[in-house]
Amino acid sequence: MRRSKPVVSFVWTGVLIFLGVFLGQALAEEAPRLTKDELKGLMGKPDVVVIDVRAKSDWEGSKEKIQGAVREDPKKVKEWANKYPQDKTLIFYCA
Repeated sequence: MRRSKPVVSFVWTGVLIFLGVFLGQALAEEAPRLTKDELKGLMGKPDVVVIDVRAKSDWEGSKEKIQGAVREDPKKVKEWANKYPQDKTLIFYCA
């Protein structure tokens, strides 16, 4: 029996959406998080880089920024990722 292309496409789309949501949640749960106090203890250390990855409009409109943090475009990771040495601890924040 032959299945129609729209049905197969619909099924594959559903599978991909499910996997995307499932994998996204799994990866997000594995990301280590810091408290404010933990971050304060790391600030100023030469081997730590704090990177603000908020959208440009959110960053520009915000009065709250972490002093010493650098802003990088989250949509252009390939353009800036290699400029940070691998021996540094990178801390990303977006809120």
